[in-house]
Amino acid sequence: MAENSTFNIQYSLYDLCIIGGGPAGVAAGVYAARKKISTVFITEHFRNQSVVSEDIQNWIGTISISGENLASNLEKHLKNYSEVIDIKEKETVLEISKNSEGNFVIKTNKSEYTSKTILIASGSIRRKIKIKGAEEFEGKGITYCATCDAPMFGGMDVAVIGGGNSAFESAAQLLSYAKSVTIFQRSDFRADPITIKKVLSDPRAHAIPNVDLLEIKGEQFVSGIIYKEKDSDEIKELPVQGIFVEIGSDPSVEFIKNGIVELNKSSQIIVDAKTQATNTPGIWAAGDCTDGLYHQNNISAGDAIKALEDIYKYLKTK
Repeated sequence: MAENSTFNIQYSLYDLCIIGGGPAGVAAGVYAARKKISTVFITEHFRNQSVVSEDIQNWIGTISISGENLASNLEKHLKNYSEVIDIKEKETVLEISKNSEGNFVIKTNKSEYTSKTILIASGSIRRKIKIKGAEEFEGKGITYCATCDAPMFGGMDVAVIGGGNSAFESAAQLLSYAKSVTIFQRSDFRADPITIKKVLSDPRAHAIPNVDLLEIKGEQFVSGIIYKEKDSDEIKELPVQGIFVEIGSDPSVEFIKNGIVELNKSSQIIVDAKTQATNTPGIWAAGDCTDGLYHQNNISAGDAIKALEDIYKYLKTK
């Protein structure tokens, strides 16, 4: 039974359970509240990946906002509906299963909830570089989102760390602002040859594969990156004012690795692009935990709203 001092109605069975406190989860929560769907909203916190960004300029309707303020605004927006949505903060989902009645049982570190449907919006965790100076300069020249932060580095020399399509796509975005872009990769580049060729056709773009990255230098902000090419003993330093890390991310899906929904080889949840439905009737997913082609805040929110519309139809016609 739900217990929440700000929640007017208590349910032993919810219509919907939303998992995740980022843009996807909050967008779905607001829509669920407005449609008066009995919903339990479970999140560890409302701090998403964008909190490390000092200046986000692509959140639609807002010219400029910090990642911290974006997260705060999302939280405030959802909590405006706290009399309709049963919000469970500081809870971690451990497992999802089905009971004998065909409903879903969501077990957390604190309680257990039962729901007719589920929207998984648990996001992902970006892989971080682990070299000297990386932690110190995060948010001080080191960023994990070119889409969010590229405009801040206009006229500067920057580096991209990574060798896949996302690294070269980030480099392409940066070339619209930066003075130069150098792409570092510890092995050979994995991006599509046509993508590599197109990005490197710009004389301001440079690529250095097969390197060991040793240290990020700076005082208050990043000033350079120290590296060594693997076929040489020479240690070099490249002066840069920004470093964009694109070495992948890991979906936050440990709680569904029991096979309740289908995952791809990267552990992303496979969804129907039209509805965000998974292969399991009654479960949808949206945002960075899915196999969607693009992952951004606006896309996550849109996909979650798309899912919510389908969930509402499912609940009303089942």
